[in-house]
Amino acid sequence: MKTALITGITGQDGSYLAELLLSKGYHVHGIIRRSSSFNTGRIENIYQDPHVESVHLHLHYGDLSDSSMLASLIRKIEPQEIYHLGAQSHVRVSFDMPEYTADVTALSCIRLLEAIRDAKVTCRFYNASSSEMFGSSPPPQNEQTPFAPRSPYAAAKLHAYWSTINYREAYKMFAVNGILFNHESPRRGETFVTRKITRAAAAIRAGKQKELYLGNLDAKRDWGYAPEYVEAMWMMLQQDQPDDYVIATGESHSVREFLDEAFKLVDLKPDDYVRIDPRYYRPTEIDEIRGDAGKAAKKLGWKPKTKFKELIRIMVKADLKHEGIWL
Repeated sequence: MKTALITGITGQDGSYLAELLLSKGYHVHGIIRRSSSFNTGRIENIYQDPHVESVHLHLHYGDLSDSSMLASLIRKIEPQEIYHLGAQSHVRVSFDMPEYTADVTALSCIRLLEAIRDAKVTCRFYNASSSEMFGSSPPPQNEQTPFAPRSPYAAAKLHAYWSTINYREAYKMFAVNGILFNHESPRRGETFVTRKITRAAAAIRAGKQKELYLGNLDAKRDWGYAPEYVEAMWMMLQQDQPDDYVIATGESHSVREFLDEAFKLVDLKPDDYVRIDPRYYRPTEIDEIRGDAGKAAKKLGWKPKTKFKELIRIMVKADLKHEGIWL
């Protein structure tokens, strides 16, 4: 039975990954931040009382800025696989908190890699990279596309990306980067534009919200379904040799298209409710991101299954259900 450690286990990807690994018989350990309020809502369905025998999910308080905690935990549990998903992952917020973003998003990767090396633990390491690293490089973007980050978040992710490659080459670690393009689900954070739209559509339909404030509606992104993307993470760590992979659908759609489709599902017209707030514009924007996941298809056998409109339907349906409305 394998043991895996997940940073960011309470996030969208971490919760889906934990479910996947538990279904495969893993012992799963996750790091959670101490808070005065509960922040484990996404993993309530898999939570197990630590007092019960044969528990397979174990949660540990910690922080990605605490290198001694990370080193101590890795020595203690000796994981065969580490999935580093934790980060300050909101691009717009990274412009307001660039130093914090650099510390948590960039340096946490170094802290984990050093902890593995220092503990002399033989394990496989997955680093969650981001399509944001491509920035202004024209689409389609693949593993050979030059990076041109356009935000503090993207720059921090690029630091972690190269750190992972450096440790792989310098210390012969099995360390990989998954360059994941945008991936969404009903568990997406409520401040991210896709979830912000689907929640608003449901709330307006329920008569609980009157307006929705958004920023740039013309930005185009490559949107996939999160549960499928975490499966690709696992696949990367099952290969004979470590390598880096782009995970994407190969299609790009604008925020406006996402908005129109979501509101169409609830029989509403966006123009009647949507307002533009310049505060949501990024100081430096990316016009279009569209990935080429041909390498993942060839070497991993991974391909996306959920199409753009079906993804939106899944999200809107879940938010409507929360409002007591069935689609």
